[in-house]
Parts: sequence; C-alpha cells; structure tokens
Amino acid sequence: MMKRIAVLIAVLGLWGCAQTPLAIEAETLLERARTTVEAFKQYREKPMAYFRAMLEDAQGVAVFPGVVKAGFIVAAEAGNGVLLARDASGGWGYPAFYTLGAGSFGFQVGGQVSEIVLIIRNRGAVESIIEHQGKLGADLEVTVGTFGAGVEGSTTTNLGADIMVFSKSAGLFGGVSLEGGVLGKRNDYNAAFYGGQPTPREIVLDGRHVNPKADPLRAALVVQ
Repeated sequence: MMKRIAVLIAVLGLWGCAQTPLAIEAETLLERARTTVEAFKQYREKPMAYFRAMLEDAQGVAVFPGVVKAGFIVAAEAGNGVLLARDASGGWGYPAFYTLGAGSFGFQVGGQVSEIVLIIRNRGAVESIIEHQGKLGADLEVTVGTFGAGVEGSTTTNLGADIMVFSKSAGLFGGVSLEGGVLGKRNDYNAAFYGGQPTPREIVLDGRHVNPKADPLRAALVVQ
C-alpha cells in the first residue's frame, strides 16, 4: 500500500513539474482563442456574418484573442495567438503558437484591444505564412455595427492568395497611418506545449505533434 502511494506521489510530482509557466500560458491562450472563435461564430451583423461561411471553407486559421495597440504618433501592436490548418482528412490539425506584431507611423493617438481571426483560404497561404513568418502588407478595414466589429483584406508577402481578417475591437484609436505586420513563431510556447523542439511546419503541416488540450479549440472551429 505504501509503495503504491509513493508511486502516485512521484507521478503527481512529475506532472506538476511538466506544468511549466509557459505551458500554462499556452493553455490559457488556447482557451481564450476558443472563446474568440465561439463568439465570432455567433455574430450575425455584416460583415461578421460572413465569418461562419468563410471558416467552413478555410484551409487555415490564425486566432489572436488579445492584440494590444497603443501609441502617440508612432504606434505598435502585438499579441499572441495560434495557427492551425486542415489535415489530410479535412479536419482541423493542431495549433502552432505565433505572435502578431506591427508598427505604424502617422497621426494617431489612443489605445485599442482587439480580437483578431485570420481566415486563410487555401493551403498555399498557410505554407507561405509558415515559410515567411507571415509578413503582411497593406490592409483595408471597414468598421460595422455597435460592437466595433471589422473586416480586413490582407495578403501575405510573395503569396497572392487571399487572407480575410475579422476583428472585434474595444477602446479608442483614431487616425490615418501606414501599417505593416508580421507573424512570428513562438518557439518557446511550442516547446512548452508539445515538448522537445517542434517547428510550426512539423505541427501544422506534417501533423507530427499532438496535445489533447488543444481539442476544444479544434472542435470550436468546426461549423455545424
């Protein structure tokens, strides 16, 4: 009996060690991403009403549940998120962790927090994001409804494929500026969540890494 208790304590101790702060942050980010997707699926105001249809046909998706934008004259925005793609069976694979960063220069003042979902419409676009770390060009935003929801069109560098960006923002940010952004890999989150040193390609395209704690987000991406 005492031996069994000792083994149980040892197992629990190892499990506790596995729950590193980065792993906990990654799991929290996945839950926030799931909440964002579920909320976006419920919106019926145009253009957010197109979200469900585009999600159903998407070959990939990137979800950033908390992008913060702030500044005076020179501004910056950043937030962590996840990138997923369809697997060979047409279902959703497992997420790789990314960060979204952008800077802008122009007449602007204030701050804003946004939930952003990129609908990636073909496999080539997913591969380009992974290959080029998702360098984004110019975009166009149209704000609609009382929620401050918006939709943007964006193109990945050297791609030519369409990426639709749906966003819901809260806060105040005004002015005209030239903006550019990049999706950068969060290798630390990927390692903490999956173990080892997995690359986004191995996770997203090759399907070589799994973690059931991502299953709620994968389920949320299914349009029924």
